[in-house]
Amino acid sequence: MASAKYIFVTGGVTSSLGKGIISASLGKLLQARGYNVTIQKFDPYINIDPGTLNPYEHGECFVTDDGAETDLDLGHYERFLNSPTSQANNVTTGRIYNNVITKERKGEYLGKTVQVVPHITDEIKRNIYQLGESGEFDFVITEIGGCVGDIESLPFIEAVRQVKWDVGINNFLVIHLTLIPYLSAAKELKTKPTQHSVKQLLEAGIQPDILVCRSERHLPQDIRKKLALFCNVHINSVIEALDAETIYDVPILMRKEKLAERVLSKLKISNKEEPNLDQWKNFLGKLKNPTDEVEIGLVGKYVELPDAYKSIVESFIHAGAYNECKVNLHWISSESVTPENTKEILGQMDGVLVAPGFGERGVQGKIEAIKYVRENNIPFFGICLGMQCSVIEFSRNVLNIKDASSTEIDPKTKNPVIDLMEDQKIVTNMGGTMRLGAYPCKLKKGSKVYGVYGKQNISERHRHRYEFNNKYLEAIEKAGMKATGINPETGLVEIVELENHPWFVGTQYHPELKSTVLNPHPLFVKFIEAAIVKKKS
Repeated sequence: MASAKYIFVTGGVTSSLGKGIISASLGKLLQARGYNVTIQKFDPYINIDPGTLNPYEHGECFVTDDGAETDLDLGHYERFLNSPTSQANNVTTGRIYNNVITKERKGEYLGKTVQVVPHITDEIKRNIYQLGESGEFDFVITEIGGCVGDIESLPFIEAVRQVKWDVGINNFLVIHLTLIPYLSAAKELKTKPTQHSVKQLLEAGIQPDILVCRSERHLPQDIRKKLALFCNVHINSVIEALDAETIYDVPILMRKEKLAERVLSKLKISNKEEPNLDQWKNFLGKLKNPTDEVEIGLVGKYVELPDAYKSIVESFIHAGAYNECKVNLHWISSESVTPENTKEILGQMDGVLVAPGFGERGVQGKIEAIKYVRENNIPFFGICLGMQCSVIEFSRNVLNIKDASSTEIDPKTKNPVIDLMEDQKIVTNMGGTMRLGAYPCKLKKGSKVYGVYGKQNISERHRHRYEFNNKYLEAIEKAGMKATGINPETGLVEIVELENHPWFVGTQYHPELKSTVLNPHPLFVKFIEAAIVKKKS
């Protein structure tokens, strides 16, 4: 059964402790020792995937090459490991139950009563082993979403318990991430919440092998001893995880705490090789010692929750470090932008990114922002709806088609410069039915984007229903906005750019989904470069 080692990361006491970052950091440390690692996330909610969730509800929806709409933690996995994830890396309770019910309707259970144990737990385990048995990976790290003790998580926890006996104790390990709160009134760190959390795991039949303890303060030796004693783990397996300046510090902090060494030791692997983290440290050095600084306006409709634009934020960090430049992001609600205040809001910016989104709320503000940066030669980057808004703005204010719009915003518009894709007109179900995943794009030689990518054929990830209406292509190009990236199979316009502008690029696809620490996305790199030039001029 065990062609790979299975590591499970559970969480206790409170959510949002950073299981995804700990999983990604451990993956990085193992990868830096020459192992092949993949990470998957099990989400306990009943949605089939996060595709229909409001960004305020769950943060950004990350999209993989194979078109899966997934949890934003998969973005962290890709950014840390520099390798793509897939549909197999994110599984929800909804998907598990959907698969089991579909099998039951087909009669695959031969008339048996379908139950949580064994049918639901078997389906969970099938998804765990799917990656491990591919022969590609030495380690499969599985992050269990939510907290131990949640009703929703129980089937996943039970499946984890069973995995131990399926694969054997030398191929199985559980890391429990927990919180050690500091009570300022008592002036002490408290271990009781962690004790209770581990007790809940033990009641479910799982003994954690390693405790990773989030804390605002260093854990003194006596606290570590107490945790080891009451939680039944070795003192060396009590790992301190202090609040970090940046998530990219965490692999280095976990290296100091010897997390990977403890994992390898528990799994009876004698690896003497030191992890090679030179490139990672080089990135951190540039990130923390910038020689330039730029102000970038991020105009979007979900700015109250930065996680809604998580991949964009991280792409700016990668591109900033590459340029040895500190990127100061200014969160601008598109609903607050009007013709009267654009100069006040955007006048001090060295560059403006107009973010993706859905629906008509805040679109007019995005159009006003684009008009201002176009007319004032401020570097502009539009992604998905941001690109579509740039086409609408150009059509209205340069081509003088005053009622130019998108049928998403105005279904009755007589000039739909952005229109619903043909294959979307018959869609009734909202989940998983957009244009999703990686598609090819051919760049026009001599264009700005061709110079950025340095090649003609690229592949980028999509998530949209509406597209550039090619009926208006000739008129728009004649006026100076060029379609410089085209899908070779469908003729879909993927990229627009303005000829006589220092940097004005809009992409129908989402470049932020492919930016990683070791491979910053070239469009973000060049956008920051353009912002530095603007600032200096």
